[in-house]
Amino acid sequence: MIAPDELATWLRLVETPGVGRESARRLLTDFGSAEAVLGASTAARKAVVGAVAASALANEPPSFGALLDATLAWLAGGTAGDAPPRDVLVLGDPRYPEALLQTADPPTMLYTQGRVELLATDAIAIVGSRNPTAQGVENARAFATHLSRAGLVVVSGLALGIDGAAHEGALDGAAAPGAKGGGTIAVVGTGLDRIYPARHRALAHRIAAHGLIVSEFSIGTPSLPENFPIRNRIIAGLARGTLVVEAALQSGSLITARLALEAGREVFAIPGSIHSPQARGCNVLLKQGAKLVDSAVDILEEFSAARPGASAAASSAAGADADAGAKQDPLLAALGFDPIGLDALVARTGYSAAELSARLLDLELEGRVARLPGQVFQRVERG
Repeated sequence: MIAPDELATWLRLVETPGVGRESARRLLTDFGSAEAVLGASTAARKAVVGAVAASALANEPPSFGALLDATLAWLAGGTAGDAPPRDVLVLGDPRYPEALLQTADPPTMLYTQGRVELLATDAIAIVGSRNPTAQGVENARAFATHLSRAGLVVVSGLALGIDGAAHEGALDGAAAPGAKGGGTIAVVGTGLDRIYPARHRALAHRIAAHGLIVSEFSIGTPSLPENFPIRNRIIAGLARGTLVVEAALQSGSLITARLALEAGREVFAIPGSIHSPQARGCNVLLKQGAKLVDSAVDILEEFSAARPGASAAASSAAGADADAGAKQDPLLAALGFDPIGLDALVARTGYSAAELSARLLDLELEGRVARLPGQVFQRVERG
């Protein structure tokens, strides 16, 4: 665990008002350590960064003592009983993830809670809409389960919707019989003493116990809107590639995909209906050169993680399972994969509304059909 004196110097450097991320890194590059930066004269610092940042570091900020005490108290909470371990990684720490060091804007400090060794494992980011379709949720969970079971760590942002499904699937995959490792990392936009959204409190505790939660934001930082796009660069930077499951045209997921491309990482997208607003972002990414995927095997092949010959067999089996499901139930085949209203389904199948309602209810209870608002239904494939 980071020593209190070392923590104090890094907090002074990073949290002093007027000293941004870029200035902090320039000072570290020139002086070699946070302690050396603080020990230098204002004139020496001014030769590296602007006068504002150089002068700001001359005096301890008024709230610094309270922040240091709160951080030390938070760290101490990771040593009690069977609590997940807590730590702070700084630039130069041997445990600092190599993948982030290769990006243009690596965070100066990383607060961690859980299995910090996951930062050294090959990772895939899975992101998408906060308001996904039922099929989108199932896709995120299924892809994450398969990839985690194969040994990849799934990185996401703990948001509602696709993020939450990806974390859940990754945890399930890592715990499955025969799993080759895997797990999940949640990169959050608050201090690690906060959980946002509150609805993911239980999931956050599960991730801390079996995976890892990471933030660059200091203890006590609330959920500020401007922080979430900033954290997206860490999601993209930790992973060898980013999979976008569902995304509207204006979404944080597309920001993450762009950041992944800028970091020289792969971008994957699942295609969707041209009529679905939640698919438009993915379809645009595909037009721009993202790699189309329809199974986890596609990503494993790209990462060279599958055994020779296994990928084709797995793809064939997955396709056969989906075809078999449709052939066994004509209504599933008639539903297709786009949302459809009851009246349109009556016209497509020739069944009466009463017959369809009864059969759709059975399929809904089986988890093979989702009922959407407005008497609209959608087939759900289970990976």
